[in-house]
Amino acid sequence: MTSSFLSSRCAGCPLRRRDFLRQGGIAAAGALGALAAPRWLHAAQPVGKTRIRIVYALHAARQPVPDWPHKGFDFKPVMERIQATLARQCTGLEFLPSLASGPEQAEKILSEDQVAGGIDGYLVYQMNGWNRVVQTMATSGKPTLYADFQYGGSGGFLTYNSVFLRDQSPNVGFVASSNVQDLVEAVRCFQSVKLGGSVSDFVAATARLRRKRTPKPGNLAGKKDELRCLAADECIKRLRSAKILTVRDQTAGIEPPIAGIAFQRIPFAELNSAWATAAKDASRAVADRWRKEAQKIEDVDDATLEASATMYVAIKKLLDKHGASGITIDCLGGFHDKHIHAYPCLAYHELNNEGLVGGCEADVFSAATMLIGATLTQGRPGYISDPVIDTAKRQIIYAHCVSSNKVFGPAGRTNPFQILTHSEDRQGASVRSLLPTGYLTTTVQFDAERNRILFHQAKAVANDPDDRACRTKLCAEPVGDIEKLFTQWHQGGWHRVTFYGDLKEPMYALARGLGWRIVEET
Repeated sequence: MTSSFLSSRCAGCPLRRRDFLRQGGIAAAGALGALAAPRWLHAAQPVGKTRIRIVYALHAARQPVPDWPHKGFDFKPVMERIQATLARQCTGLEFLPSLASGPEQAEKILSEDQVAGGIDGYLVYQMNGWNRVVQTMATSGKPTLYADFQYGGSGGFLTYNSVFLRDQSPNVGFVASSNVQDLVEAVRCFQSVKLGGSVSDFVAATARLRRKRTPKPGNLAGKKDELRCLAADECIKRLRSAKILTVRDQTAGIEPPIAGIAFQRIPFAELNSAWATAAKDASRAVADRWRKEAQKIEDVDDATLEASATMYVAIKKLLDKHGASGITIDCLGGFHDKHIHAYPCLAYHELNNEGLVGGCEADVFSAATMLIGATLTQGRPGYISDPVIDTAKRQIIYAHCVSSNKVFGPAGRTNPFQILTHSEDRQGASVRSLLPTGYLTTTVQFDAERNRILFHQAKAVANDPDDRACRTKLCAEPVGDIEKLFTQWHQGGWHRVTFYGDLKEPMYALARGLGWRIVEET
């Protein structure tokens, strides 16, 4: 991220990321009075200007729980820089900041403002992922600007904002940019209402500014990439003989198939048994290889690395036992509730390098997407991610703590990778893969509930090393309309799966063979 105020270094299935963070985070945050508000919140404010209430949606001023950006993140300097920047550059406006962790605190703020009067609009800043605050403030009917604190609130921002766009909310505009000046210009639009414009004029003005300030597309032609895909009918045939294991609780059973792929649920107990009986010499050999191959290892001790290697050996045993090609585990809930002894991030990294599937968060749709794409491309791994959109650079950033470093398949060349802690809680071991740039990528999500394939393409342009949020962050420039991309997140979840290569024609052929439809997101 390039913006000065954003660069402070201080993420359908049960307990997927949003559910885990919502249950573990907002409940722990407590009421507004427990948020340890900085002193400037209570400073006296001048009168006679356009008065804007800033509502920061977050767990607490210092983050107490695992969530994006990360546990322990200090929001106070970030909020103070936002406040100072707006006060300095937005003459004619005054700003009244508040904090809210959820609907109860948001309703209290709104009620008090309605009694006192004098508020001309709301700026709601999504600082953590899933705190439901903007929904309440939007009911005021006053002009409301919704802003994403990137690598902090991006999941909730994309999801909640797409609902506003779907419903054509008449009073909510938005800004999603790493450039503070984009925020400043959008905030200045509040004055249009004070000068006699309508609330819809305010929303239209923010949209015009956002489009104007978004860079024009660059050269989107990718580097030469020899991709050979299976014919659609052969791919479908192979999928019908494939199986993925799911681990989300202590139960076993058969789950509904997706695109012909069988899903078998096994209990945490079976995974733990495989972990406990894994061959120690095999685990040590894998850990030693990671030590040699990693570009760097930071804040991960030998015991943690070997526990991760043991998880890999255990998973391979289970795949062999059940005749499966992949596995997806409720990693967040499983680790924090002590059902598993190590995050599976490095195990997934290794599986994906081998042409198998390691899928995050017991997300069966994403795991199925990974296996479908790997089968279609004859071995190219899918990169599951939590996307972030940045209009300042005209980029979508695919962020997660798991990634292959063999994006062209098991026999293809490798790229550097690093081993760091899992981002949100600073525990365990995860992967930052420095993925190749200059290539066209195809991002999809198979949505079996609606028999559709979400689809967009982008050119990989950079890797962002920002310490906030998930470790791997592939920055890419979308092919098509980036504004349309904002509308796509109210159905199908946050996750997307990215493959290197131009898969447009093969995906359309596969969709026809399955009887599904393609939804182009850009």
